Amino acid sequence: MKQIKVVAAIICKRDKIFCTQRGYGEWKDWWEFPGGKIEQNETPENALHREIREELNCEIKIEEILTTVEYDYPNFHLSMQCYLCSLSSDAPQLLEHKDAKWLNFEELDSVNWLPADENVVKILKQRNMQ
Repeated sequence: MKQIKVVAAIICKRDKIFCTQRGYGEWKDWWEFPGGKIEQNETPENALHREIREELNCEIKIEEILTTVEYDYPNFHLSMQCYLCSLSSDAPQLLEHKDAKWLNFEELDSVNWLPADENVVKILKQRNMQ
């Protein structure tokens, strides 16, 4: 099975988390945390900064790794390193996504998450309860 390594930014601002809606492909209209593929000879952190610039035209500060999700989609295995982040520049601009929302923890279940991202949502909600 094909292996794909990606990074995702869990961008937090006070009690809200930034979520994006895909506007293309097989998973069009599903929600995800922004990010993308790690290129050859690129660190996960460098990939995340690059992807956020490409997708959202903004800069982030990586605070800490939250989790690594391993998930089998029908055609590939996804390994997704997820980082808690904050904005270090202007507000995100959607360059690739259809829509975006700032959701608080109680609203996280209000969107249709990609299957791998659902695992991240569970971890975020558990951390918020502690």
